[in-house]
Amino acid sequence: MEPIVPLGAMEQIANGIDHAEGICLTPDGTLWVSGEKGQIYRVGADGVATEATTTGGWTLGLAADADGCIYACDPPNRAVMRWTPGSDTPPEPWSTGAPGIPLRVPNWGAFAADGSFYYTDSGSWHGRDGLVLVVRNGVTSVWTADAVEFPNGCAISPDGRELWVLESTPGAIVAFEIRADGSAGSRRVVAPLPGTVPDGLAFATDGSVVIAFYRPDAVWRRRADGTIEVLGHDPEGTVLAAPTNVVFAGPDRGDIVVPNIGRWHVTRFRVDGLTGVPLHYPTREQIGG
Repeated sequence: MEPIVPLGAMEQIANGIDHAEGICLTPDGTLWVSGEKGQIYRVGADGVATEATTTGGWTLGLAADADGCIYACDPPNRAVMRWTPGSDTPPEPWSTGAPGIPLRVPNWGAFAADGSFYYTDSGSWHGRDGLVLVVRNGVTSVWTADAVEFPNGCAISPDGRELWVLESTPGAIVAFEIRADGSAGSRRVVAPLPGTVPDGLAFATDGSVVIAFYRPDAVWRRRADGTIEVLGHDPEGTVLAAPTNVVFAGPDRGDIVVPNIGRWHVTRFRVDGLTGVPLHYPTREQIGG
């Protein structure tokens, strides 16, 4: 399948990042990217990355609230860390897992409109022991134990009714209803993705979803009707090098931005007519705790 965007049309920004993994956009439009030694980098409007802080661990998924605070999944610290940009206070543990169930590989988190924070604990590779947790009013609990196949990236559906999760081994998109009482519905397979290792996803306004693949080095678009388009593919792993996650950025949310854990940069490109769904940025009051 021929990629829609040639590699030559993809821009490499934030050069020098230490194996970029997670990415998020704060309400002011600033891009933040995580690194493998716990770094959190700020990416300026000029595309230059500056290390802003470090957790001392290894930061994976990033998310942000209405105040611009960053929430970073950090496996070595076995926690989701919270940090306020511009503060002299270093990142601090915010969620350390459900009572009696220590975190192993907190990987990616997403805020819902009501302030609930859903995040994956991938567990062990091929161990079939993954979990999805939720933080509500400062209390963490296991939301579902039915996403066992190394749950990785996740996102709230545009209508707010489901949490979509990428399972990496074997590759698949699965979804869980967010019931009226906040509990999880049963696991629904949206699409198997055989022969791949999907990592991150983001919803577009046309009902499609953009997926970054650790393997192969590619970014796909799954349309609402289930058809697949290859937006970009790099057999040499240089421009797209184990892309891990994806966020829509820019004034019109038309920039598709993916970090590359296989190298030292972030890749940015556009697809005509493709724009992202706005993210949820809950207030501290909504988040609670």
